[in-house]
Amino acid sequence: MAAIYRRRYATNFIALTLSGIATLIGLTFLAWILWITLSRGFSAIGVPLFTKITAYADQGGLANAIVGSLLMDLLAILICAPVGVLAGTYLAEYARKTRLGSMIRFLNDILLSAPSIVLGLFVYVIVVLPMTSLSGGSVSFSALAGSIALALIGLPVIVRTTDEMLQLVPGTLREAALSLGIPQWKLTVQVLMRASGSGIATGVLLALARLAGETAPLLFTAFGNNYMAYGPLDKMASLPVAIYQYTNDPNPAMHAIAWAGALLITLFVLALSLLTRLFFARKKVNHD
Repeated sequence: MAAIYRRRYATNFIALTLSGIATLIGLTFLAWILWITLSRGFSAIGVPLFTKITAYADQGGLANAIVGSLLMDLLAILICAPVGVLAGTYLAEYARKTRLGSMIRFLNDILLSAPSIVLGLFVYVIVVLPMTSLSGGSVSFSALAGSIALALIGLPVIVRTTDEMLQLVPGTLREAALSLGIPQWKLTVQVLMRASGSGIATGVLLALARLAGETAPLLFTAFGNNYMAYGPLDKMASLPVAIYQYTNDPNPAMHAIAWAGALLITLFVLALSLLTRLFFARKKVNHD
């Protein structure tokens, strides 16, 4: 027994040590990335960054890119969130153990791991080129096409999260509601969706955080714009595309603005995560 105990203790010690080392390495690289982004991007943070547009080169800012990113990300979430939540609900409640449900999950996993540039090319073919043919002029890049491409990226994240969150709801809760004569649709909407609401909302916010940093699909859809644009059918600037363009410029001042844009995206994702945790933590305390 003593030999077995010593072997288990040694195995446990080795596993915990390796896990701790792996965690430390991951946190070290994360801190390194955050420090480099903060140290290089903070110098360019100022009023001109939020008030001037990218048309003025090194004397400009990122106002149009910030507005464009917010508009396209919000429109993308408005497109993919309802579809993703409904699809995830169908998989969890109506097709949990069916062959169709398994096939949809498999295809959703493929879409989840698909390169974003492939989705951008897909939207270019089905949206941008037909709009170009209808207009009869130049290539019709637009914010709408960019939002559709981003929606395709966020959709599988929301579907997967909604499916898993609803499956985590105890079966006894379903049985109790059905035993009271509650219809299936009302059980899903008023009981299950409320029980897993925080997890579903977290999935939507995770999708939004992922969309904030996508560059490749926007190059084929929204393309970019050095001036302020608000219309869904106009070319529109975005932070990731502006960062990509500025990093290819030999001017060091442009590199500083690019680092500032990267810092803004990082702070946005961080603030979104913190606010989400704070909101649901306070909601849980009030509920208790």
